[in-house]
Parts: sequence; structure tokens; C-alpha cells
Amino acid sequence: MAKLNVNIGKLSLKNPVMTASGTFGYGVEFADFVDLSQIGGIIVKGTTLKAREGNDYPRMAETAQGMLNCVGLQNKGVDYFCKHIYPEVRNIDTHVLVNVSGSSPDDYAECAARIDELEDIPAIELNISCPNVKQGGMAFGVTCQGAASVVRAVRQRYHKTLIVKLSPNVTSIADIARAVEAEGADGVSLINTLMGMSIDIEKRRSRLSIGTGGLSGPAVKPVAVRMVWQVAKAVKIPVIGLGGIMNAADAIEFMMAGATAIEIGTANFTDPAVTVKVRDGINEWLDCHGCSSVQEIIGAVDA
Repeated sequence: MAKLNVNIGKLSLKNPVMTASGTFGYGVEFADFVDLSQIGGIIVKGTTLKAREGNDYPRMAETAQGMLNCVGLQNKGVDYFCKHIYPEVRNIDTHVLVNVSGSSPDDYAECAARIDELEDIPAIELNISCPNVKQGGMAFGVTCQGAASVVRAVRQRYHKTLIVKLSPNVTSIADIARAVEAEGADGVSLINTLMGMSIDIEKRRSRLSIGTGGLSGPAVKPVAVRMVWQVAKAVKIPVIGLGGIMNAADAIEFMMAGATAIEIGTANFTDPAVTVKVRDGINEWLDCHGCSSVQEIIGAVDA
């Protein structure tokens, strides 16, 4: 059996398969469907400094080979997470990571600092696709300066493994990746959702309450693979790939493009056990191709 362990900064994963934030709850919701100990890591839903109600309904819409969502980071805030959720997830037999969001660098940093105190949370993932309320709502992650400002603020107050989730809605994602690497990111994950829209032609209105939303699912995979390939060549820190992974072949494609690990998102909605199936599929592929370690395929594409 091939070795599946990989490292993201100081974080050692038993295998490269993780769950994408917002698609797997806090992990415990899936315990009846999948052996959580078989997953490399669980990234829980987005957590903010203060509680957020999220956007009005409807906030999900099915599309061809994908789905749109505008949930709006609904959560009860970091203090609620620390007091009520953390005791439930701290003993899961895999790494639990927290996705951190905010509306200013100080918000991000304060939220991260409180999570830093939790002994059994070894890493966070920064969602820099959030709107900077002080700059008219433009997402932090669409400029090098904005992305760097968040990572800089968080790095001063967070001392464990720091992963930054990159937005694909940019001109050069490689430049953004280099900017967060320079500020101390231990890894980057990509891609977050692509901005999209779906219109109900009978009602003559968007199918989402706020008009647009984030597109995920198989439709975005070719874009995601291309961006992972570009970023992996641009930075020295590990890259985590996500975007439309439905099976082991998809995961291997991302890893050959340069991803050290992968995250599975939308597929969890159609098959709650897909993570373990992907892990097993990667192992079978490695065995069939005479590979002794998953490391042999990371960045192996000849392009």
C-alpha cells in the first residue's frame, strides 16, 4: 500500500483528502455516513468574529454541472464555536481546521487569535474572498495589497499553520499567491467559488436573493486545475487544490498539477461518503501504477 501522508507547513495529514469549508458542516453531521478518522482533515464552515445571519432565501440554485450559493457565511461567531462546537469536534480522530472570515484585517486577526488558543485546532484557512467593508465592499482577495493586509494582520496573532484560500475572480491568481506567501502563509488553497448568476425567465429575476452567487461543482474543475498549476509553479509553499472534485481521478489530476492535498466540496452533497472513496481510489491508482508514495505524483504533469 502506498504512503499517503503529506505535510502542509507543520501540519501532517494522514492522507491528502480534506473537506471544503461550508460543505461538511462541523464534521460530526457526517459521522453516521463516513468514518471521519479516514479523512486527512476536516475544514469546518466559515467562522467570523461576530454572529452572522447570512443572506435571505433563496440562496442556492442548481446549474448545469454545478450549483450556485449565496449563503453569506451564516454562523454563530467564534465565541460560540469555542464554547459549544469545539468540545464536540476536538476529539475527532483527524485534523479539524477552522475557516476564518472577516470584514477587516482586525476582524480576521481577532478571530484567528481566539482559535489560536484552542489546543486541538492545528490550523486555519483564511477566506479572503470576503468583502472589505471599509473599502466599499471589494473582496480582500482580488488585490495583492488586500490579500497581504489580511495575512499580515493574522500572522502577527496566529502561530499555527496558516492556509489562505484564494479567489479565482482575479486577473493573476499567481500574483495573489506570491503576495500571501511573502506575508507568512504556510500554504494556499484554491479555488474558491467563481462568481455566477442564474435567472428564472418566468419570474424575470435571479434565482438567488442577492442576484449573484458562488459557482461550484464539476463545471469549475478545468479552471481550478489550471489555476492550481499556475500557482504551484509560482510559490514554494504547498498548494491545496479544490473545485469540482467528484472522484479519485479528479483528485489525482489536481495533484499532478501541483497540489499537495485536495479538498472535496459540492460532491459531499450528492455522496456523503465520497471523501473516503476518493482516498481509497487514490491508493488503488498508486498501487496500480507502481507508486510507493503519493509524493511521486505531486506536480508530475508534463506540460
